[in-house]
Amino acid sequence: MNKNLTRKEFITQSSTLTGGLLLSTILGTTFRSCIGGQENGPIIVGHQADLTGGISSWGYWIHKAAVAAVDEINKVGGINDRQLKLVVEDTETNPTVGQRKFRKLVNDHRADFVIGSVHSGVMMATVPLAKELKTLYMPIAMACEATSEKGNRYIYRMESEVCTQAQASTEWMVKQLAKKWTIVVADYSWGWSHEEMFSHDIAKKGGEVLAKIRVPVGTKDFSPHLSKIPKDTEGIYFIFFGADSTGFIQQLYEHGYRKQKFTMICTLEAIDVASLGAAVEGMYLVEYFPRQLQYADNAFNKKLRSLVNVDNEGYEIGNRQRVLAGSHYWASFQHINLVAEIMKKIEYKNKKEDTNRLIEALEDTTSIKQSYAYPQGDMILRPQDHQGFHKHWMSKVVNGKLEVQFAIEPSQVLYNTTVDFTKETF
Repeated sequence: MNKNLTRKEFITQSSTLTGGLLLSTILGTTFRSCIGGQENGPIIVGHQADLTGGISSWGYWIHKAAVAAVDEINKVGGINDRQLKLVVEDTETNPTVGQRKFRKLVNDHRADFVIGSVHSGVMMATVPLAKELKTLYMPIAMACEATSEKGNRYIYRMESEVCTQAQASTEWMVKQLAKKWTIVVADYSWGWSHEEMFSHDIAKKGGEVLAKIRVPVGTKDFSPHLSKIPKDTEGIYFIFFGADSTGFIQQLYEHGYRKQKFTMICTLEAIDVASLGAAVEGMYLVEYFPRQLQYADNAFNKKLRSLVNVDNEGYEIGNRQRVLAGSHYWASFQHINLVAEIMKKIEYKNKKEDTNRLIEALEDTTSIKQSYAYPQGDMILRPQDHQGFHKHWMSKVVNGKLEVQFAIEPSQVLYNTTVDFTKETF
């Protein structure tokens, strides 16, 4: 691969898709909510971003990647000679605020489509609004339900979610780490999804869940919850974010739990692992894109990292207080690139006339190949539930760094779906 591609070649070579395009027509409910960007004006990309609140350390990077995607597309002519305009509204990591900001993006800013929150509470509050306002919504949050029984045809997600994370890890957890588990989760939709899926899959793979413990978001003293862990527990699976993560990990260590700790990268996302010292050493976790460049060292990954100004270890260049949300930030970049590519193919004109054609074309796209537009890697895209399946990496904290142990291919994280949004009327 030529590492010195021109910007025009960047777009041309990053467009490997499979499947044809289906055409139909959509009628909007109201002029303001459905017209989107004006036909001769810019295409409006809405970003329902978590820029403040508990998950803002992730939102920072996700928004940087969204800005980079829009800038790169605009540098090579935009979409059918129309520029993209990125408009952002802050969810404050709050479901009620997130709902209101989604409405503002659609009704006031006239977004043609919206890249969504990484907070599952915000996402699940917004999912029905996407259908109500007939707007393509591409969240980065991970509760399974958004692309299953609580989803709809206007929701599309390429990012890793709880069902794929369980599929990627539970068999290995039971065979290699422990048979008897306690599950400890943040007490809201994301944590509940983890509790449900991991309990089910651990049991299915021959393990046993001895206890399920839910901890309120914002907890400072975890002692009452840690006291509920059964004495014969062999492994602890836990999932939190931000300050709750660091508090739980440190107090878990102080209570004597030194081995067989397992989690998803979410718990350590955008956190300097080295700062946690012995409390996190030896922990296993699943990454959705390695924080360290060396484990995905290719021209595509290097390009994206340069666009968001991050070094090989995952620190922001010039500010080591900012740690990359490496497993999530790429999703906004890829969602925008995928929509841009489809818009070009269907000669997208406006939201009112073309949203259903856009969604049907997404449904007819069953895979993408790794490229500058899709740096995370090859991906399987399933039309029925609008869910993408990509590579994951099993990692371990070794000497204060996330060291990849082995890769998990997209085909290994597939699971059966119970929905088919392609049959849902617009």
